[in-house]
Amino acid sequence: MSRDHATLTPLEPQAFAGLREHVHRALRQVILSGEYAPGARLNERAIAEQLGVSTTPVKEALRLLEADGLVCSKPRSGVIVNFDMAWAEEMILARAAIESTIARLAAQRVSTADTPVLEAILVEMRRATSESSAEDLMRLNEVFHRQIRSLARANYLGRLNDRQDLYDSDARRVIHSDPAERARALAEHDAIGRAVIAGDAEAAEAAMKAHVLRAGETYLDLVFRNKEGPSS
Repeated sequence: MSRDHATLTPLEPQAFAGLREHVHRALRQVILSGEYAPGARLNERAIAEQLGVSTTPVKEALRLLEADGLVCSKPRSGVIVNFDMAWAEEMILARAAIESTIARLAAQRVSTADTPVLEAILVEMRRATSESSAEDLMRLNEVFHRQIRSLARANYLGRLNDRQDLYDSDARRVIHSDPAERARALAEHDAIGRAVIAGDAEAAEAAMKAHVLRAGETYLDLVFRNKEGPSS
């Protein structure tokens, strides 16, 4: 199957308030999910038609993607997708470094008043895992990592981390559909949470780094290593 094109869902009417941001998010998601092959040319008019918008917010979104480094403009070629496996590997390494530092700070700054919320999240993650609830796990995964950032009071690092977020909802859903993956993720989140609650900065940092790197390998398998090549 060719990856020169991707399927984009038309935006809901209420999305037009922050149109550029919505278009940017939609395009970023399909690029990071590997729907566009590295080197694919992005057709502004075709994208605008798929999303049901004018070309103006598409142009603006493409400029944001170029600032992210995910695409580049080439004379006489237009906008080309830069994102490939090597780029993804760098983003995973960057995310591991940032999130592990955030976990260290959370363990250093956590108070006894903070721990019930984190413990409650872990309880919910165990429940969702036992019930094989992929949708709940996707939501709780985000809640867990947001809570770690909140405990760390990591505003600057949190913003840096957002730029390294590779995982769209489809990728998360596929990952969480695997029972073995759910069990691994639960054990990893539990280790991170327990280390933070105990105030063990080194253990929290090491557990978060191991988790992000291992999850990153799963992402690379899903998006690149197991992706079918272009049809002949």
